[in-house]
Amino acid sequence: MYFLSVFADMDNFLLAVMAYDRFVAICHPLHYTEKMTRQLCALLVVESWVAANLNALLHTLLMARLSFCGDNIIPHFFCDATPLLKLSCSDTHLNELMILTVAGLILLAPFVCILMSYILIACAVVRVSSTGGRWKAFSTCGSHLTVVCLFYGTIIAVYFNPASSHSAGRDMASAMMYTVVTPM
Repeated sequence: MYFLSVFADMDNFLLAVMAYDRFVAICHPLHYTEKMTRQLCALLVVESWVAANLNALLHTLLMARLSFCGDNIIPHFFCDATPLLKLSCSDTHLNELMILTVAGLILLAPFVCILMSYILIACAVVRVSSTGGRWKAFSTCGSHLTVVCLFYGTIIAVYFNPASSHSAGRDMASAMMYTVVTPM
């Protein structure tokens, strides 16, 4: 569970870092090397790594305090928090509250950064007079936007739907999308 959380969070943060990189490259191309220094890149990666590890540690320690009785077979491809909470016979309210607050912030903050980057990129690209220039700017962002849509789309489909609409098979297939496909 720890490593799944670390790698999913790192993917989330790195998508935001990449959106910022695209923003600087398209909106401030002449200042790109001044703004995207090696030190800034290293700092962004280290901050992403620290935040991802702290979040994973928090959720792993909270999960470790739970007791599990009865069936201990997880109906999932990997050890994820939601299927584990369903198997617990302890009170899981603290875990659920922490997932909603901390994990919600960890998902929401990078998503807002990505959204703002692409809004600013779109505003800058619309001002470009040549169609070739517009096409080049949008094609630069196309693959990143595809990965962002796959990553956040599957997370929303798995974790933000009502529990009554969840089927184990659909959740497993969706979870494979954001853990296997998007990191590629």
